[in-house]
Amino acid sequence: MAQIKLKNYQEKTLEVLGLYLEQARFNDAKAAYEIVLRDHLDMDKFRPYQNLPVAGVENVPYICLRLPTGGGKTLLSAHTIRLAAESYIENDYPVALWFVPSDAIKTQTLETLKNPSNANRKALDDAFNGRFAVYDINDYEQIRPQDIKDRACIIVSTFQSFRVEDTDIRKVYAHNENLEPHFTKIPKDIAGLETFKNGEHEGQVKFSLANLLNYWQPLVIVDEAHNAKSPLSMDVLQRINPSCIIEYTATPAENSNVIYSVSAAELKAEQMIKLPIMLAEHKTWQQAVTESVLERENLEKIAKKDKDYIRPIVLFQAESKSNDVTVEVLLDELTENNNIERRKIAIATGDQKELDSINIFDPSCPIEYVITVQALKEGWDCPFAYILCSVANTRSPTAIEQLLGRVLRMPYAKERTQEALNRAYAHVSSKTWVNAQNKLYERLISMGFEEEEAKEFTYQIPMSGMHTVSPTKSFSVTLSEAPDLTGLDLAEHASVEIEEQECGEVVLTVTGQVTDEVVNKITKTVKKKSDKEQFLTAAHIQQKQQEAALTPAQKGLDFVLPQLALRFDDGLELAEPETCLYAHGWDLLSYPAELTPAEFSVEDGAKHYMADIQGKKVVIAIADSKQQLSLEGIQTSWTELELSRWLDKRVKQGDVKQTDMLEFLRRLIAYLLARSDLDMAKLVQGKFLLEKVIKEKIGQYRKQATRAGFQECLFSTENAIAETDIAQYCFKFDPAQYPAGRLYEGKYKYNKHYYPRVAYMNTEESNFAFALDKNPLVEFWVRNLERNPVHAFWLPTSSDKFYPDFIAKLTDGRLLVAEYKGEHLMSTDDTKEKANIGQLWAEKSANIFLLSSLGKDGDFFDQINNAIS
Repeated sequence: MAQIKLKNYQEKTLEVLGLYLEQARFNDAKAAYEIVLRDHLDMDKFRPYQNLPVAGVENVPYICLRLPTGGGKTLLSAHTIRLAAESYIENDYPVALWFVPSDAIKTQTLETLKNPSNANRKALDDAFNGRFAVYDINDYEQIRPQDIKDRACIIVSTFQSFRVEDTDIRKVYAHNENLEPHFTKIPKDIAGLETFKNGEHEGQVKFSLANLLNYWQPLVIVDEAHNAKSPLSMDVLQRINPSCIIEYTATPAENSNVIYSVSAAELKAEQMIKLPIMLAEHKTWQQAVTESVLERENLEKIAKKDKDYIRPIVLFQAESKSNDVTVEVLLDELTENNNIERRKIAIATGDQKELDSINIFDPSCPIEYVITVQALKEGWDCPFAYILCSVANTRSPTAIEQLLGRVLRMPYAKERTQEALNRAYAHVSSKTWVNAQNKLYERLISMGFEEEEAKEFTYQIPMSGMHTVSPTKSFSVTLSEAPDLTGLDLAEHASVEIEEQECGEVVLTVTGQVTDEVVNKITKTVKKKSDKEQFLTAAHIQQKQQEAALTPAQKGLDFVLPQLALRFDDGLELAEPETCLYAHGWDLLSYPAELTPAEFSVEDGAKHYMADIQGKKVVIAIADSKQQLSLEGIQTSWTELELSRWLDKRVKQGDVKQTDMLEFLRRLIAYLLARSDLDMAKLVQGKFLLEKVIKEKIGQYRKQATRAGFQECLFSTENAIAETDIAQYCFKFDPAQYPAGRLYEGKYKYNKHYYPRVAYMNTEESNFAFALDKNPLVEFWVRNLERNPVHAFWLPTSSDKFYPDFIAKLTDGRLLVAEYKGEHLMSTDDTKEKANIGQLWAEKSANIFLLSSLGKDGDFFDQINNAIS
């Protein structure tokens, strides 16, 4: 199985987590949190860090990553184990305790981690070269001492297995003679381990799993962390003594330290979830059922046009036995009144488990309808589920969220060619779902959507006979006779209402978005010419009003910029740092394989390692006896070649041949051993820190080579080869996708932003945007996204990509690229480089680049006018 490529938002999530863990390794947990949010994510306001409220482990890194439902939390958790092992724990083979919210999710998680064809299992295989083992908490006796030494050990459990006031009534706290081999080398007097309180073994350490975990200080991963905030859960964390705690959840608790959030728009842009949700509210539950059946049949016809096999499924939520619309009543409604064959219906409740033996993805599977009460809320996943029909008087917010989440996942995680297949559908009864749109909106927020996203991605199809749509979103005409609307599809039909008058005439009301297709369909059914003319006039007026209210993206206006390219003998190539590096040449062996004492050394008296990483002096204590390698015996069991090979696996670079890397490492180790203050034992004991220093050193060498190539390719008087050709290399903003991770929530309302929503801006940036929005020469503009090469415009720098803050299209067709910098940053090398590359792009493309700051002459209005006039 090929390695699964992570989505852009998943890579960014792990990147931020890695930054945090690296910082936490050399700072305290609180300082690392503030450094990442303030310095790396440019956040000027964030919730203060909350230390773990547990005695003895208050300073353990305790961090949360927020992903909406459907974001792939399990896959990211699998990747997290290696990331934490390398960045913080510094152990080749860590012990990980993976908490999940229920037994159903535990079973599902174990299945994916033990299935060789599953992406979650593949992530662990790649991370540990197959040297790992996954255990159900109930099978912990199978763990051997050799396993902990030679492989990563991952234990999957629920909090319930540990959460108890009296430790005598939980298996994980019980004395178990089978664990004795693990305790033979553990000091008897080590603090924190539970002992017998009485009896003949009073005062002796219990041979329990909890004590074993306490000694090994596991990495703790918590799936859906909002379920793990009780005082008893905190007691659990104290007993197992974690090295660090990483939470993945859609709904963080108030005291969670959220280091990074992913928006629903990012999931949609990565084709992970179906949006928007088309909500239809019906007068009766029977109507909701019938319309769901018709919706499914319509989607099935559309699905036949797609190249992949898709069998749309309706998920029905019935009421419990003590209520009116039970499973039996709903089943009878489907079979008797909607003519659905029983073999196409699966019932999944506590008593009937008809899905358990079915492969729902098999093309020969007949199931098109699933009836449940709440049994599917955990442990079931089928991206063929397109329609949620709830006839239940549901009071449980969690039940709604979990059932709704089942219909959001995109089949094959890929956008379909038919637009109807990229949406999710919900049909409800107004009697059981009072204020359905508000309820759905609230649940989406609870599932991890931002408030503005929840509004944008919820589209209500008006209920026949209900006047809930404002006049600005509907229009009416009086016709001499009713048109035939049978040619309209379900969504179109729901947006049209016919009201008969006593005089024989009818009032035709059309709500929602008035498309040309809807207008043409209705026009064909209107018989009299005068009626047609009257309808077309009203429809065109409404379309004009709707168009005026649309953003440029909603109107489908193009927003295209030329990209900077490099002219080589065989043609143009996109200008990227790597292109400049290879154009100039990159040979690691041409650089000295040396580390000075200031870069890496050991102070024997205090048993401290000292290093220089990212310009910061780092001092850490030598690893204690719990590390997999101790000083004893290292000099005889490790050679220069073995250490070189170990480092090669850890520091390998895609642009350095392995033979060159091994030779560079061999030279470096030989150099270090020739120093009087180091020997092999010290190098092996400090190998994780040495790894970080070597990565830093190679990174410095690469930057030197890239900087030289960048300067030569772009700015050299004789050899510069930069140019623009919009026909070959251009960036186009996608009108349908704007995956902002955070949204602007300030005081200004912008009228010319390209998209309906605006990405996050600090106060100064929002003031600049206001000046941009008010300028009469600006047709429209966009807040450019950070670090999103697929959905944002960027320019190359000598070390990375530069994402200018604002892009504007002017009324004369020219483009303005603007970057805002605080006055204190105007003189930095980074700002100067960005200004140079921006001006080069402007010169080559005949457009405009503006570096703006409060410290420059004139206010923002003047700075913009001076640039574009």
